[in-house]
Amino acid sequence: MNIILISCDSLRADHLGCYGYKHPTSPHIDRIAAEGILFTQAFGGEIPTEPVHTSLFTGLTGHRTGIVAHGVQPYYLPKNTPWLPTLLWQAGYQTAACDNLYQLKEWFARGFVYYINTVSRQRNLTGAEVNAQAISWLRTQATSPFFLFLHYWDTHTPYLPPERYRNLFYEGDPAAPDNRSMEPVRAQTLYPFFHQFHYRHLGPVTDAQYISALYDAEIRYLDDCLAELDAELSALGLREDTLLIIMGDHGESLYEHDIYWDHAGLYDATIHVPLILRLPGRIRPGMRSDAMVQHMDLFPTILEAAGVAVPGPISGQSLWPLIDQTGSRDKLIRERTYHAECNWQAARAVRTGEWKLIQNIDPWEYQRPPYELYHLSTDPLETRNVVDDYPHIAAALQADLQKWVEGELAGRRDPIEVTLATDGMPAQPRMERALASFGLTWEEWRRRPDLKRLGL
Repeated sequence: MNIILISCDSLRADHLGCYGYKHPTSPHIDRIAAEGILFTQAFGGEIPTEPVHTSLFTGLTGHRTGIVAHGVQPYYLPKNTPWLPTLLWQAGYQTAACDNLYQLKEWFARGFVYYINTVSRQRNLTGAEVNAQAISWLRTQATSPFFLFLHYWDTHTPYLPPERYRNLFYEGDPAAPDNRSMEPVRAQTLYPFFHQFHYRHLGPVTDAQYISALYDAEIRYLDDCLAELDAELSALGLREDTLLIIMGDHGESLYEHDIYWDHAGLYDATIHVPLILRLPGRIRPGMRSDAMVQHMDLFPTILEAAGVAVPGPISGQSLWPLIDQTGSRDKLIRERTYHAECNWQAARAVRTGEWKLIQNIDPWEYQRPPYELYHLSTDPLETRNVVDDYPHIAAALQADLQKWVEGELAGRRDPIEVTLATDGMPAQPRMERALASFGLTWEEWRRRPDLKRLGL
């Protein structure tokens, strides 16, 4: 049996048809979901990309590995940490990746005999480039059994889909002079970075909805790329003997919560991700599971599928009892999930099926209260902070979150506190580089964040 693990960067669940989205963004992903199992309640633990993928490949939370931040951080993943590609390679799997996470941290290349660094020629990686490398490898190098990891970046900013996709989900004038929806975006202290990295590539835009429509267009382009890859699996006779996993590493906030087309905040827009598995003959078509699952669960799930012993102890749990519908339901389904971030802001959260409590450790440039409590059953979009209305629930969840943190750390120093004390907010160097291109320092900009100083 072969294994293909596909990570779709910044792909939020609720913008896919199989998760109930109103626009036809994902016809082929929907088809794959109908051929296997779709997890309706899959959540990222520590976000964004680096912590998520570290958890994915170790089966551990970031509070155990120390990898809770993205970018500059004082932690290193020891080489003796059990690592999914290495374990599969040691078990006789041919291992390959089309990915560029090695550019960020060296450990993402561990265990791969073939590591195709797809960022080498240009910054904005496309699905067509990933497909070209992956399909070439499948045709010329792959021998069974193999493990192939593919990382698609199309749904990550900047949203630059091919021209034919750009107006699929938009009708209007993106530069209408009377549209004021970009004014809150431009008023943010962090605007210079996002202008340099994203907005300037889009041209003059006044309609925020146009940018969100470009995100949907990127999903449709990604979907077409996955359809091409899937067709190649069939043509090569690999489809029937391949466990195919499609996941988002984290979601994307599209104007919600004062977070504009980025993946900060522990709201469901950012932590709720798609997770779909297909394995003909083992996974029955049309399955859906409402169990609360996380990326770290894929570590034991993949190892079990490959017949490889799971090194312990780990944080994740195998999904096969859910898929095979065996065992005790109480032992299989979490009652709650835990989350953290340390990039554009530092926070932790606990989420149950009904409630979510967010502890804002350092909101940095965002305006956040110390705690946020949302009643998800009546407020799924998390628009009303009811922390003052339900103090007993907030206190209970706060105690539960603190107990979880203490259990994960087991006496070690809190990696979020260490990161902030050592490097400050990890995103700050990116802001500093963006401002340097305008001849300003971060301190100068914070004192007077006037876009006229930047000529914008």
